[in-house]
Amino acid sequence: MGSLSEFDSKRLLAAHGVPVSRDELVRSPEEAVAAAVAIGGDVAVKLCGENLAHKSERGLVRLGLDNPEAVRAAGQELLGAATESDGDVGLLVSEMVSGHRELIAGVVHTPQFGAALMLGLGGVLAEAIGTVVFRLLPVGAVDCQDMIDDLGVPTLLDPQRGEPAVNRDALIGALLSLAEAARDDGIQAVDVNPLVIRNGLPVAVDALVVTSGPAVDAPVVTSGP
Repeated sequence: MGSLSEFDSKRLLAAHGVPVSRDELVRSPEEAVAAAVAIGGDVAVKLCGENLAHKSERGLVRLGLDNPEAVRAAGQELLGAATESDGDVGLLVSEMVSGHRELIAGVVHTPQFGAALMLGLGGVLAEAIGTVVFRLLPVGAVDCQDMIDDLGVPTLLDPQRGEPAVNRDALIGALLSLAEAARDDGIQAVDVNPLVIRNGLPVAVDALVVTSGPAVDAPVVTSGP
């Protein structure tokens, strides 16, 4: 069993219609600076590779970088922290996606029932409520609608803190696209955490695709909503 890098995981999801954050994969601190300028605004910089499924646990993520010097320093630190077991690595420069509502979503395979689509509450809501719901694949729009309702937090969809209401159709579309992506041969599991609601629309900020064998080739797409 293997996995795709975060960059390739999000490229695969984007190719199936899942909205993802704008990212660029580079190889040097100077290239990271150029990518940050091209993206604009605050960015995150992460060490990225197929063997780096748990970057945060190793301190391989830098958030909220707002100037070239900070981006360059982060790139140098992260490349310096890479180990031989990490294999081929690069620097993932991503836009910072802010929103007061976070979800988690994914596809899991179970020996008893096969593949299932998962949706749950993320961020502070996950700590307070911890709700996760599942539907066996294949799913349709009605199934995804029921999953959203079964979270049991109807106020989640309402306007909050100056942000518009969640676009229910867009969220359903993202879930359907996620389920479709998981139908690719060799995909064992998909984890999107967090799925941030920005201006009412879902955006996959981090993703991991687990494969049942050697890593599948991710399609080349232009990422970002």
